Amino acid sequence: MLCCLSVCSLCVLICSAENYFLDDQPGLGRTFDGIGGLSGGGATSRLLVNYAEPYRSQILDYLFKPNFGASLQILKVEIGGDAQSTGTSPLKVDPITCPDCSERPKADGTEPSHMHYENDENYFRGYEWWLMREAKKRNPNITLIGLPWAFPGWIGRGNDWPYDYPDVTASYVVSWIIGAKQYHNLDIDYVGIWNERNFNSKYTKILRYTLDKSGLERVKIIASDNLWEPISLLVYLDRDLSDAVDVVGAHYPGTITVPLALDTGKQLWSSEDYSTFNDDVGGGCWARILNQNYVNGWMSATISWNLVASYYQDLPFGRDGLMTAQEPWSGNYVVESPIWITAHTTQFTQPGWTYLQTVDHLTHGGSYVALTDQKGNLTIVIETMTHDHSVCIRPPLRPFNVTAQSATFYLKGSFASIGELHVWHSSFDFKTKKPVFFQKLSPIKVSNGSFTLDLDVDEVYTVTTMATGLKGSYPEPPPSSPFPKTYKDDFNVRHPNFSEAPDFADQTGVFEYFINQTDPGPHVYTLRQVVTQRPITWVADADQTISVIGDHNWQNVTVSCDVYMEEEDRGGVFVAARVDKGGGSVRNAKGIFFWVFADGTYRVTNDLSGESILAEGQSGTRANVWHTLTLSVKGDFASGELNGYVLWKNAVALVPRNGWAAIGTSSFELAQFDNFAVQAE
Repeated sequence: MLCCLSVCSLCVLICSAENYFLDDQPGLGRTFDGIGGLSGGGATSRLLVNYAEPYRSQILDYLFKPNFGASLQILKVEIGGDAQSTGTSPLKVDPITCPDCSERPKADGTEPSHMHYENDENYFRGYEWWLMREAKKRNPNITLIGLPWAFPGWIGRGNDWPYDYPDVTASYVVSWIIGAKQYHNLDIDYVGIWNERNFNSKYTKILRYTLDKSGLERVKIIASDNLWEPISLLVYLDRDLSDAVDVVGAHYPGTITVPLALDTGKQLWSSEDYSTFNDDVGGGCWARILNQNYVNGWMSATISWNLVASYYQDLPFGRDGLMTAQEPWSGNYVVESPIWITAHTTQFTQPGWTYLQTVDHLTHGGSYVALTDQKGNLTIVIETMTHDHSVCIRPPLRPFNVTAQSATFYLKGSFASIGELHVWHSSFDFKTKKPVFFQKLSPIKVSNGSFTLDLDVDEVYTVTTMATGLKGSYPEPPPSSPFPKTYKDDFNVRHPNFSEAPDFADQTGVFEYFINQTDPGPHVYTLRQVVTQRPITWVADADQTISVIGDHNWQNVTVSCDVYMEEEDRGGVFVAARVDKGGGSVRNAKGIFFWVFADGTYRVTNDLSGESILAEGQSGTRANVWHTLTLSVKGDFASGELNGYVLWKNAVALVPRNGWAAIGTSSFELAQFDNFAVQAE
């Protein structure tokens, strides 16, 4: 009898449903501003533009098309600054629980400025304009945001600082917003200050003034895309600054805010989050923070860095996007779990909806949020992600427990008359490795104002009045394949769709298509390095410019290219093989670098900085003359040819054993490249 009572008591404890009340009668919570992705910081969409159709449009549909895939509501892009915009994060983390979190640099490289020089304006450089147009084409209501990571060097008037001449910096940023409208019919909705770097109140007020003076009163300011402090205190204390700032945005807040941020009365955003490898644990991270950023921290928008992992995977933070599209040469792409986790919210809500005040954690772990359009519609999103299956790269995640549970939701207030709800379900199923994402289930009946769900661990449910959901699909893309071992580009493109040549990933400097009108011969159309002054950098860019290409696994390879130095006496260019690093680590890149200089010398080095010399001598090279460089690396030895003749051979190259091919210059200088070719074994 005692045993029976014990079993019955245990059953009641475990099997009985916990009760949760969804009610708009006490009032509503904060306005929902949306879920989005970030292209940039740096060059994270670089390879996307090189995809052939129909695959490129399919990828864009999975990201932006309403009621198809992620149905993103926000697109944030980098305002290119001609500098490496990836590097070690300044955000504070716990070095004991997450020793690598503050040390890992991000992604791919540089993005071009619309103003390389003060008297230069070009609103067709790069690919962010194109990406914003494609997003708007699919979702005309998508929110657009611009944020600088770096600035061209002329902004600082000789100083590596954008705030010394705040009116110049503000005019530069506003010109980007005006150009977006004038040349692409894009209305930028929000603009930031300086990504994860020092905040300046004077500049922010001048930026607001310059926007208003330019007729851009509707453009709102987000500050400061860093930590909650000191921006919250400054906005709280300074009335003029408070009038200038519309949104307080923090990066990687760990789902929590600070009291002073709430006291500002501003909308609070996680204006950059996620940064996590997009396997199913990454999907679990995204599921947890999308709910708990509001439940714990009252954040009404969450933006993923990054939008799509469309850069070479062996660059830092490979595959840290909502989906993966890193092989334009094969057409392969992968729709990862974060796409469908996003859909659980975005396909059943819109910016302008409102959170209920009755949102919370579930009794046995997990969380739920509820939103309404205040016209009778209700969407509830529930997640039960366990600790180990929802760890983000940063910040450290404190221990917590989640167990299977039953939950009964009571609909009150204006929702009391709802009789049926649509149900969408995702199960990560880490035990059997057979996950199911964004599956439509049978509608659930609401009986006497309530319904009950049996929730297992590592699940996401959407329960909603909205009948708009759809799991879009396309035929399987082509299979994955390595970068071609034989590759050539003569850059003979009369009217390029983009300013950058396919597959080259600039790591320092900017390499653009160029029409060489002074050359009547075979070098009319070339690739030109165009940055001539060190930018106001976000990280420690290299002192040399470099663009990498190919397969990081390449070992034995021949790289050739025609080169043209435009800098008399001091100019220098290189071709390289086995380049091992990019992103914020490019300054320390090693490889085999074959340099020629305008003073008539050559050098072979084992590093980009040119400090480890393998060979050197006279070359007879000079500026304003085309030369052909050929670098061959096989096993432990390398050799080089100049204009078809052996210049040096049998240089010992023990490390690195593999890496990309590359081209570049010895400083920030003008130089041209043509007839690039690679042959790998």
